[in-house]
Amino acid sequence: MKNFQYFRPSSPEAAVALLDKTWGTAELLGGGTDLLDLQKEYVAQPSKVISVAAIKGFDGISVLEKEPPVVVIGAGTKIATVASDSGIKEHFPALASAAGGLGTPQIRNMATLGGNLCQRNRCWYFRDEHVRCLLKGGDKCYALDGENRYHAIFTKEHTCVIVSPSTIAPALIAYGASAEVLGPKGKRTVKLAEFYRAPRKEGEREHVLEANELVLSVSIPAEKGLRSANYEVAQKRSYDWPMAQAVVAFHLDGKKAKEVRIILGHVAPTPLIADAAMKEVEGKEITEETAAKAGEAATEGAKPLKQNEYKLRLLAVAVKRALLTAAGAKKYWVT
Repeated sequence: MKNFQYFRPSSPEAAVALLDKTWGTAELLGGGTDLLDLQKEYVAQPSKVISVAAIKGFDGISVLEKEPPVVVIGAGTKIATVASDSGIKEHFPALASAAGGLGTPQIRNMATLGGNLCQRNRCWYFRDEHVRCLLKGGDKCYALDGENRYHAIFTKEHTCVIVSPSTIAPALIAYGASAEVLGPKGKRTVKLAEFYRAPRKEGEREHVLEANELVLSVSIPAEKGLRSANYEVAQKRSYDWPMAQAVVAFHLDGKKAKEVRIILGHVAPTPLIADAAMKEVEGKEITEETAAKAGEAATEGAKPLKQNEYKLRLLAVAVKRALLTAAGAKKYWVT
């Protein structure tokens, strides 16, 4: 690991002042579950590491009395806290599910919300210090023709076929959340639906933040009567990133779904809004048939790689089961 200077500022402004204008020379440290791995693998070699642990008011969950009420979660809040909070469980069950199934208890008690949203991708070529891929100054995405069974299936126009690694982000997007960001010029608000981008070269991250910006908090409107659910398909039940994820949210008008949102995770370089799947459900009763049609529609536009066509089926099932769960149907797949 490269030697670095360690800073522990007590305010967000002090932390931002320590950041640089370009990526790579300074890194923020939350729980360290991602950054320390990157440093030990010589993928990240910052000269400055800036801990956010001492920033006052950087963590915690609060409610703003608006209409609808807005729940604010500090970027330094531990994932375990998000998963166990009674208010999150009641109003945002998909978020509680995504947080509660993330990693292991040890990781959930260290990892922060902001760190989860801003973590680097998990592509094994990117994480290999000996491989110079597109995101490390090279001219090739090795996953296109290499080992790509866990990579993107929505690959059109993407020169890098990583998948967005955050299981929290799709849930927040489904709830219409936004992030408050602090930079040298002050604060700005970014919708989580617009927070992510597909990086194409070195110097670009998986999100739209500038190198000298810091996520302060995430705000979620608590819509009355909103039904939601998260469903993930993974190889094992703990310490594993999903191979496919679907988060759904909708209101019911009688028995018919309205204002339907379906967000896909771990199948593209960014979380995806499944427009075709949403059209299959909007204005209809959510039955086994309509949920299945939505699942199939969610795969429209996919261009799987040589080794990951199996994800198409997993994604269709994830969407179907998330919809049925949110609608209150019996979980026949649970034994």
